[in-house]
Amino acid sequence: MASDTDLIKLYSQRILALAADIPHRGTLEAPQAQVKKRAPLCGSTVTVSLSLEDGRVSNFAQDVKACALGQAAAALLGKHVIGRTRIEVEAARDALRAMLKDGGAPPQSPWEGYEVLEPAREYRNRHASIMLSLEATAEAMAEAERAACA
Repeated sequence: MASDTDLIKLYSQRILALAADIPHRGTLEAPQAQVKKRAPLCGSTVTVSLSLEDGRVSNFAQDVKACALGQAAAALLGKHVIGRTRIEVEAARDALRAMLKDGGAPPQSPWEGYEVLEPAREYRNRHASIMLSLEATAEAMAEAERAACA
């Protein structure tokens, strides 16, 4: 069981500040793709809508209903997602998953900031919520690419 000190570290001022300031909140009127993901254990949801131009995110919005950790992860994504390719988003997603599950390094440039979530490694029940925004974005990008080729 987590101690009060562990929980205080987990919900640091930096995480709470990120959670309070999520970039690109909302939805797009006419996105090329929209994906909603849900973490079954905790019920957190993220809906991502986006458009691509030349394989890069040109327009992005996210509706986030998650715990502070999921919100912080969405805020970090929102800071960096414009101009990114699906390969870059998938690499960030995979690095974040490895950081949480295997003790790997946090996602690297241009995805600075995810190290703030390192204390969440010990809280496996929070991992799905933390992963939602990157997973939904990667899925929406793949969907937009498939639609462009159809």
